Amino acid sequence: MMNVLIDTNKLSKYYGKGEIKAVDNLDLRVYEGETFGLLGPNGAGKTTTVNLLNCIIKPTSGTASVNGCDILTKDMEVKRATGLLAESPGLYEKLSAYEFLEFMGGLYDVPGDILPERIDNLLKLFGLHDRRDYLLEGYSRGMKQKILLAAALIHDPPILFLDEPTAGMNPEELVQMMQIIRQVHKEFGVAIFLIEHRMKVVMELCERIQTLVFGEVIAEGTP
Repeated sequence: MMNVLIDTNKLSKYYGKGEIKAVDNLDLRVYEGETFGLLGPNGAGKTTTVNLLNCIIKPTSGTASVNGCDILTKDMEVKRATGLLAESPGLYEKLSAYEFLEFMGGLYDVPGDILPERIDNLLKLFGLHDRRDYLLEGYSRGMKQKILLAAALIHDPPILFLDEPTAGMNPEELVQMMQIIRQVHKEFGVAIFLIEHRMKVVMELCERIQTLVFGEVIAEGTP
């Protein structure tokens, strides 16, 4: 039996006086080592779900556990157990790729004796080692996504959240990113929580899928 890494119980997030239901009584489970997909149109509540599970916002009602930690009482432990490639990530473009990963590693208290090797390994994995000293402002969108994904893995989390990782990519970059996600899943063994609009990506990468519409699950199963 695989361990449950994410377990939600009637998780809800309402806005206003409750008339806007971004997430409504959400029940889902994500297991150790699997790739789980959350589908839905714009405004369905997908990013809200990710923000709740990463303790960026608090629920209106219900709760969830992430890596065995309650999102209401152990938010710091939750954040250390997750890596997040956000929908609109921040990137310090005046830093080089190496400097940015070094900075992110420091934020997560990655020990200094292992951080340089980990950065080198991630840069090699994403094919950017020869550009490690280039400023990020000169990187293409696809290259920036790779660095942000490397940053999400810098502290070796058991759970990786990817919020629209292929958004805005051209066909070549899309194929490369899908290959990288497969490689990350294989080499790191992380559970991947994937939010996507592209059916092709979800069909090829995910083992299980839930579909949200207006904050409610309307379908669940395998691709």
